[in-house]
Amino acid sequence: MAYTEKQAYLELHLAVFLWGFTAILGDWISLNAVSLVWWRVLLTSLSLVVLAQVGRLYRDWGRQKLLVLSGIGLLIGLHWICFYGSIKLANASIALVCMATTSLFSSLLEPWIVKRPFVWLELVVGVFILPGIYLIAGDLEGNMLLGVLVGLAGAFLAALFSCLNKAHSTELNPQRVTFVELGAASLFIPLFFPFLPAETSFWPSSEDWPLLIILALLCTTLTFILSLRALRRLSAFATNLTINLEPVYGIMLAFFLLDDAQELDGRFYWGAAVILLGVFGYPVLKRSFMRNRV
Repeated sequence: MAYTEKQAYLELHLAVFLWGFTAILGDWISLNAVSLVWWRVLLTSLSLVVLAQVGRLYRDWGRQKLLVLSGIGLLIGLHWICFYGSIKLANASIALVCMATTSLFSSLLEPWIVKRPFVWLELVVGVFILPGIYLIAGDLEGNMLLGVLVGLAGAFLAALFSCLNKAHSTELNPQRVTFVELGAASLFIPLFFPFLPAETSFWPSSEDWPLLIILALLCTTLTFILSLRALRRLSAFATNLTINLEPVYGIMLAFFLLDDAQELDGRFYWGAAVILLGVFGYPVLKRSFMRNRV
């Protein structure tokens, strides 16, 4: 049976829900952001060794394709370092809301990278969420503000690697793509280790191990495969806009499972509401936009 757009949206929403849970896991795991991401990509890539048919990768794809996908993997590693860095500096809710700006970044990047026509509606929706970000970050300072800035950098990297994946990997096997990209990230991230503070904990505690395994196998291996499959049927902008639901799931989980609510005031929730209005309003505006063009 053909892989439909409806199936792509359903699989992507499952992936996004699991991604929302990664913020909770990132808060619970005691490791610093760099070490946490390294264990995540290492365990994930190891879980895909058999499925990826590693011995045939060079013959099937060639050096240039492997280098391109490895470069995308470096961006993924940097994105996750920024995401978990934002959680450690601020909190999970702040980091999740910052991720909603991927729609703005992808509206600018996708036409250039994927070589498709520029759609003004996407930029308008992307710009609409900026006041929400201002409401959230306007009166923050110290580590909380730094957490927002790091989170926004992570959102830019998320949009960039999503667009590049759309351009270079949609015709390829998702398991093999995930193995190459995250395997490359696992080789790249150790370059950061010499710059970590001497007292930094690198080895997971006994409490961290089960959380890392869930993070790697369920929230990374499975979600990467689902999201890459979905990219075959959906645009990078539509994908990133759906990914904006990650704050909805994540903030709901954080409200019940973490103590983020004690650190956030009304400005945060108003800002989050503006961002989510853009997320849910886009499909309605798109349908109206397409009808008017016919």
